[in-house]
Amino acid sequence: MIKKLSILSAVLLTLPGIMSLSAQAKDWPAPIKALEAQGIAVIGTFDAPGGLSGYAGMIEQQPLAIYLTADGKQAIIGTMIDAKGNNLSQKPLEKLVSKPMTDKAWKQLESSTWIADGSKTAPRIVYTFTDPNCPYCNKFWNDARPWVNAGKVQLRHVIVAILTPTSSGKAAALLFAKDPQAALTQHEQQHAKGGVKALSPVPEKIRMQLDANQKLMQQLGSAATPTIFYKDTSGNLQKLQGAPSAEMLTKIMGPR
Repeated sequence: MIKKLSILSAVLLTLPGIMSLSAQAKDWPAPIKALEAQGIAVIGTFDAPGGLSGYAGMIEQQPLAIYLTADGKQAIIGTMIDAKGNNLSQKPLEKLVSKPMTDKAWKQLESSTWIADGSKTAPRIVYTFTDPNCPYCNKFWNDARPWVNAGKVQLRHVIVAILTPTSSGKAAALLFAKDPQAALTQHEQQHAKGGVKALSPVPEKIRMQLDANQKLMQQLGSAATPTIFYKDTSGNLQKLQGAPSAEMLTKIMGPR
């Protein structure tokens, strides 16, 4: 099953930056403290109309807006709408929650061990956690060819070894190759026949890289491959697990 999730639904309560912001909130009004006691992580404050004070929070890994009444005695949770039907909660939550988390997660992906697939000048970058033995990773690799070959997208394969006993050896062979991108291309083209020959033993440095990639994958809320991370039209980080449908491919990769 393909499951599309916002990155916010996976990692907001797990990253130190968010938790430190919440930990500093020792002088919140009583209703906000009461919400914290119920498990809501309060991230920060924002201006709100109607004499209310706005707070950005998280509960069960979902962002939410909280509004404190003028007397400071009650808190209201929900979306504020103006007379024209505009969502007044969206922009504050994007500023306080979505953008900081997108920036942090994107930097973590940039710093991971990955193999580039496509032109370094491609205007769009997409990260995908890839196990060498994953058939759905191979499907995504094949489905992405029109965008990659046209120079529109660079896929960055964050290599992990989680599926089979030979995954670590094959992952090591790809990362240890003189030209990892060429090795990955050959492997994916020959995937049905087993692909690259596993490297044994796995060098310690590469084992550490694979372990770090797997840890990052878990931190970002995934345990399956492929897991794809991309920025939507608003610049927010999105996540999709599994091989994308044709419709989702266009959302992830852009127009052909």
